Amino acid sequence: MKFDLFSNNDCSGQPMKSVYDGGAAAPPDAQTMRGSSESSTAHSTTFAPLPGERTWSQRSFWYQFLPFRGMLNDVRRRAPYYWSDWTDAFLPKNYLTVVLSVVRIFFINLMPALAYVLDMNERTDGTYSVNEAILASALAAVVFSLFSVQPLTFVGITGLTNLMNYTVYDIFNGKHGLDRHAYLRVQCWSLIWAAGFHFLIAILNVCDFTRFITDMTSDTFGLYVGVIYVQKGIELLIREFSPAPLDNSTGWLSVTIAVLFCVTVYFLGQVGASSYLPFPLRRMLGAMAFPIGCVFWTGFSHFPHYSLQLVPIQRLPITKSFFPTLDRGWVVDFWNIELKYVFIGAPLGFLVTLLFYFDHNVSSVMAQARKFHVRKPAGFHWDFFLLGVTTFVSGILGLPAPNGLVPQAPDHTDSLSVYKQESYGDEEHGPTHASIPGYTPHFSPAGSLLHITHLPRICNTRVVEQRASHFVIGLLTVGAMTRPLLVVLGLMPRALFAGVFLLVGWASIESNPILTRTLLQFQDRSSLPPSVRRPGTVYAMPRPKLALFVAFQWLFFGMTIAISQTIAGIGFPVIIILMIPCRVYVLPRLFSREELETLDAPTADAPAVMASIGFEESGPGHDPATESWEKTA
Repeated sequence: MKFDLFSNNDCSGQPMKSVYDGGAAAPPDAQTMRGSSESSTAHSTTFAPLPGERTWSQRSFWYQFLPFRGMLNDVRRRAPYYWSDWTDAFLPKNYLTVVLSVVRIFFINLMPALAYVLDMNERTDGTYSVNEAILASALAAVVFSLFSVQPLTFVGITGLTNLMNYTVYDIFNGKHGLDRHAYLRVQCWSLIWAAGFHFLIAILNVCDFTRFITDMTSDTFGLYVGVIYVQKGIELLIREFSPAPLDNSTGWLSVTIAVLFCVTVYFLGQVGASSYLPFPLRRMLGAMAFPIGCVFWTGFSHFPHYSLQLVPIQRLPITKSFFPTLDRGWVVDFWNIELKYVFIGAPLGFLVTLLFYFDHNVSSVMAQARKFHVRKPAGFHWDFFLLGVTTFVSGILGLPAPNGLVPQAPDHTDSLSVYKQESYGDEEHGPTHASIPGYTPHFSPAGSLLHITHLPRICNTRVVEQRASHFVIGLLTVGAMTRPLLVVLGLMPRALFAGVFLLVGWASIESNPILTRTLLQFQDRSSLPPSVRRPGTVYAMPRPKLALFVAFQWLFFGMTIAISQTIAGIGFPVIIILMIPCRVYVLPRLFSREELETLDAPTADAPAVMASIGFEESGPGHDPATESWEKTA
């Protein structure tokens, strides 16, 4: 979850993609991308193809699907950095950044997981509860921190996993009369099949096609996830009114806590983006906004007698420490089931695989997006194989399967980013929009509480790429299953988790380019400075072309939302996946290469990322999707 605490400028003088231009900065030259810049013994290996490895344009069909090629190359490429992945966290210049990241991401990971398990608990008649959510989150954090190639990608319980789980429960419990234990057996077999599909995809290098994920796809998916979060938040609040009438005090107190929690965290985030207070202090306030909101509003709900304690507000239900919710062992007896359900699990597992293929890889790409200065190589194939392992274990243990988190994954990278403040008008960095006399940034409107004429220039200088923070978060999550911490969690009002849904959802919606570009259709462009309306930007794009591009995004977004509200909701990954061939084969027929470079670009294009999925020595503006169509046209 990112609250846009910082402006989208790097410190090289090249602006990153912004809501003004929708363009992308030129990717750094491949020869300048070295190994860990954090370690005192930095590696000097460039991200050129490994011996025997071919770039994307050089690959034959047989080479592309050569078994284990991608997985082995991922490990070979990342292995020299494994030691620095641990030691970099303990360098004096990185220590504070890592500590703040641990606190911030621990809350941002755990709270939505608990919020979703509340929804699953009600929709599956108590099949899942707090312990399942905690164990699934801890399993993912520990496994990926120790063994993944890209530990920046954060894995946990997603809203889409929640949707899949309760939809399957509705099918087999409501329509086929299976009880909760039988449902877990069916779910176990579906995840076993899904794990097998994961292994097959990773072994046959299918993750290479992640290179075709562009902003069109990730922005649409991000908007969908944000709307689903908001929807779940509203649903939780509505339940607080039931079964009493709509004028009951419990419901309205719940609404109050949820809204004020959102306002608190959002306001602290805005302070972090302002010029109030010294930069280190407001940076810390912005990073700690989420934990501060959780602690304060939990305490608020426990105000003394003759006040809020008189309102019978519901709190997070907890169970026995380290035990599953149902009366069962941790291992699901998946062998006690009719044979037909074993095979029914196959198509369900395939749908889970489609979802995880897109969701996890998009999360990984967004965690390494071009606005972050990642330098260590990524590894999509190995990490997807590892996701298959956690999926298999989750099925055996009867847990909701963890997956790549949007928007928590990019927020994890942001929390590990080192920022510095620079003055406007600095000749070293050239002019900026906000340095234009009389120009007020769009995100600080006149009359707002934190109205500022000139916001400070905040630069992302580097990312502390390490594993320690991810591992510590995993250990802390395991600790949350102990009785003392479970009791503490049980003090939290359910309304707070509704606020978590609303806040995380709004953070994904607020600055989504689909919305900003839609509003641009109604904006008077002549009121903007010439530097904003320069050629090659969205503001110089003809309105019909911009409207057509955004219409495609709204179409897929609407289709995904619509199917999610039906019993066919488990099929929504198919619609998401269809966006990629639409971008590769349809849009290049309607837009020129230059227009697509302005409207859309690969979500991640750094050599550190592209090395795993077919590194191509190409200049600025390289668009693999457009080039793929041009080769086949």
